[in-house]
Amino acid sequence: MKQTFYLFTIFLLVFLGACCNQDDKKADEEKRETTAAPASSTGNFGEVITAEAAIPVAHLPELLEGTESVIVKLTGDVAAVCQMSGCWVDLRLPNDEVLHVTFKDDAFLLPKDAAGKTAVIEGVATYEEIPVEMLKHMAEDEGKTQEEIDAITEPKLEYTFVAKGVILY
Repeated sequence: MKQTFYLFTIFLLVFLGACCNQDDKKADEEKRETTAAPASSTGNFGEVITAEAAIPVAHLPELLEGTESVIVKLTGDVAAVCQMSGCWVDLRLPNDEVLHVTFKDDAFLLPKDAAGKTAVIEGVATYEEIPVEMLKHMAEDEGKTQEEIDAITEPKLEYTFVAKGVILY
């Protein structure tokens, strides 16, 4: 009788373990689906926004004059995109500068082929110092050579933006 009880207990534990493992696998698959690369190269990403009243990104420096940050809707051309996952993009500014755009709470990604497209972004813009480690990480994500990455030795002041929503055209 004890052997039957032990066998039943072992069977029950194995069965429950397998069920829990399936739930974990389903949760992992659902998480991957929500952060997977977008299916479309154009459209709305993140919170749904409109292009109405978007200001050209070239006006950002004057919008930030005398303030730490500004909530704004901008439009501009995508200069670069993270080639690892689409977790950031750079928009072109005058004078060979860029606006580095990340996404609020890392809640969405953009297509890796977004470079060259026009974007409308809505969120918070700032001008801040980017540490060397982050600059190297971004260069790696962009697909730069090891030589180009190693050449980064100084922090850089850069325009940054945390977008809650993006439209790509």
